[in-house]
This record gives sequence, C-alpha cells and structure tokens, in this order.
Amino acid sequence: MATAHLASWSVNLTYSQLPKDVIDAAIRTFYNWAGCAVGGSNHPTTTTAAKALEPFFGQPAASLLGVGKRSVDAQHAALLNGIASHVHDYDDTHLDTIIHPAGPVASALLAVAEWKGGIPGQDFLLALVCGIETECKVGLAVWPEHYDIGWHITSSTGSIGAAVAVSKLLSLSVEQTAHAIGIASTQIIGLREMFGSDTKSFHSRRAAQSGVLAAVLAQQGYTSSGQALEAKRGWANVVGATKEDVQVNLNRWLGLSAKDSQEQDDFGLAGGQSPGRWETLRNSFKPYPCGIVIHPVIDGCCQLHSEFNRLGLSSESIQQVQVTVHPLVMELTGKTAPRDGLEGKFSFYHGGAIGLLYGKATPDEYEDHIVQDPTVVAIRGRIQGTMDPKLRPDEAKIVLTMNDGVVLEKHVEHAVGSLNVPLDDEFLENKFQNQCAKVLANVDTASNACWNIAEVKDVSEIAKALST
Repeated sequence: MATAHLASWSVNLTYSQLPKDVIDAAIRTFYNWAGCAVGGSNHPTTTTAAKALEPFFGQPAASLLGVGKRSVDAQHAALLNGIASHVHDYDDTHLDTIIHPAGPVASALLAVAEWKGGIPGQDFLLALVCGIETECKVGLAVWPEHYDIGWHITSSTGSIGAAVAVSKLLSLSVEQTAHAIGIASTQIIGLREMFGSDTKSFHSRRAAQSGVLAAVLAQQGYTSSGQALEAKRGWANVVGATKEDVQVNLNRWLGLSAKDSQEQDDFGLAGGQSPGRWETLRNSFKPYPCGIVIHPVIDGCCQLHSEFNRLGLSSESIQQVQVTVHPLVMELTGKTAPRDGLEGKFSFYHGGAIGLLYGKATPDEYEDHIVQDPTVVAIRGRIQGTMDPKLRPDEAKIVLTMNDGVVLEKHVEHAVGSLNVPLDDEFLENKFQNQCAKVLANVDTASNACWNIAEVKDVSEIAKALST
C-alpha cells in the first residue's frame, strides 16, 4: 500500500498544487545545489572519479557542470555532478533527518532533463519537489535508528527520491513509478564509516545514478515488487530493522494513518486534498562547508574572533577553549586530529580553530594545507569538548580563556543557517558567486539562469550556463 500510495501521489501532483512558498523553496534549493556542483567540479575527489570512469562514458547527452563544454552520458553526468555538489559538504540539509535532499534528486534530474531536452522549468521544479518529499518522508520513517546503526541516510533514501523525481519528469504511470521505487529501493548504498573520505560524496551521488537507472528501466517495463517499501523483507523493515513500529511510522509519514487520525493531515504527503507537511519547506542551507552540527561551534568562534580583535587580543594568547555541545556533535564530528580537508569537515575542533583564527569558514579553510598548518593544529589542541544532552544540535556554549586570565563567553542558541536563523537570498547569492567565480566565465549569467528556472522553456539552457 505504501509504495502504491507514494507512486500515485507523485503521478497526480501538479504544479498548480504547489504553494508559492514551496516553489520558492525549491528554487532556492536548486540554486544552492547548482553553486555547490560548480564549486566542487575541480576538487580532486571529482576529477579523480571522472578520470577513472572516462573509459566507460557513453554517448554525450548531459553536461559536466563547470567543466567547459564537456558532455557525457546521463548516468555518469548524474554521478559526477552529484559528487561535485557534495564534496565540499556545502549543500542543503533537511535538519529533521540530516538528509542532503538536493544532491541525489537534482543531480539525476538535470542530467535527464538535458538528455531528453525540451523540459520546462516548472516541470523540473515539480519533479524536484516530488523527489525531495519522497526521500525526506521515507527517511523520517526510519530516523534516527537507521542513521544510528551506520547507514548514510542521504544515499539510502536518495535513490528512491531520485527515482520518483525522474519518473515524474518522464511522465511514468503509477504502476511504472511503483516499479521504479522498487528498483531504486533495492540499490541502497552508504555507510557512515566512509565519512571523511572521497567515498562519502560517492554515496548519495551513486544514489542519483541509481535513481536514473530505476526510472528508465521501469519506463521500459522492467518490474520489481509492488510492495518494495512496506513488505516484510522490503526497504523499511530491512533498513529500519532496529526501529520499533517502523511500518506504523512509514504509514504516518506517507499519510496512510487511520482516516480519523490527525497525523494523516499533519505529517503525510502534502498536496491535493491533504494538507500534509511539506518537507521542502524544512530544508536548510549551509553557511559553512562541513558537517552541519559543527555550525554552532563555528558561528560562536567567529563571533569570539571579532570580539577579541575588538579588545586588541591575539589568537596566540588563547590558553583554552571549552566547547559544550549536543552529544551528536561529538559522535559525528569528534575528530581531534584531522589529516586533510575531507577529515576536517568532520572535526568540530578544526571548525572552532578556523573560526577563532580567521573569523570565517569557507572551502578555502578546509584545504589540506590549512588543516595541516601548525598554527591551526596548535589552536585545535587547546579546544576541549564537553557533551550536554540538554543542548539542541544547533546550539553551543563556548568559553574562551586567554593567557592573561581574560574570559570570553558565547552562547549560540541557534546556528546561522538553521530554520530559526535561515540564510537569505543575498547570502545564497554571495555563496554561489564565491564558489563559481573560479570556474565559470560568466557567473552572473549562470546565477540569473538558476534564479529564473521557473520561467525557462528548456532546462538544458541552465545546464549550459553552468558549464561555460
């Protein structure tokens, strides 16, 4: 029932049923993703993958973003653009599940849209919303146990989201979409053990590629189980084996609770006759290129940087930094001695150090030579972490003690970029410009094209703007 219900919802959802704020959120999500994809296109993780896979590239059909006028087949474009969009860990985050929704879905959609040609921007945005809603809803059904046991939830849900999105773009039937969901759900991928390595970016972007594969197979009549999500040995029960009442939870988030239950209206799939809850509106955007739970630490340390500069103090005089955070921060980002930039993204010690030293955290502060810089290493060594389960994951308390006894304190109640302190369009545009300036010849053209996606008649035009 859950698989068929999800497929039916996606097939029947129309652009006119999307509230304006959902459309705006989808545009911002795509805009942020595009900047991240271009910004990560020349990262060694991306270029290494492209070089390794080049012998297997098929007929040129979709652009590699930020790489001149180079095109490859749609499957490899989905994979490589996806890797690029996530390698800096600068992409969007659905805070309720820590899923990065745009990566698997937008990477798959843009590749397919360019391959097919003639896809209007509104059709693209509708498919994007379908994919984001799908991966976040099924993710909520198994969260947090699924993540806690070691699954990388962006990729384990992303293939399903990408499959639903591409199925929508290709106008598949309810039956075909259900089969695509099944084909995607059997291609689950991603272990948290890989965080801090090249393979983290591969996870969810392989999910994009898997979603494309699932949809095109289903389009040609390839079959799967019609109960892929809900069956005893289906996706939810297998990947959510440690979650109590996982089936009830799946029904809740897909809007299949009892008809007299308020939960059906409050939490289920939105659109049509059900108000539901739009997960697209609960997406957030990162001001810093690292694990999102580090953001309150960086936020506070950047503020302290400004404060001790104002007081005429020097970072060299820092004696000790006491950081108190939610236990999840220590679990996910507790690397005390990161060896390179990728590991640095999972070290709140490094995040705090660059905040204190530079007053900022951009991709430049996560380059290998900065992570290995003796001054940065020295400040990292003076940071001590303490867990407090009473704090929220987007909250941190920082106490900085100087050698002369001066004590500075900062309490970040909600980090910049959280739903309580969201990034505005101006910030997103600056972020886009900064990432793309080193790659694209005409950043303003690319930026305007992305902002105006709802008006374009062929999304391929945007892919070209992001590739030259």
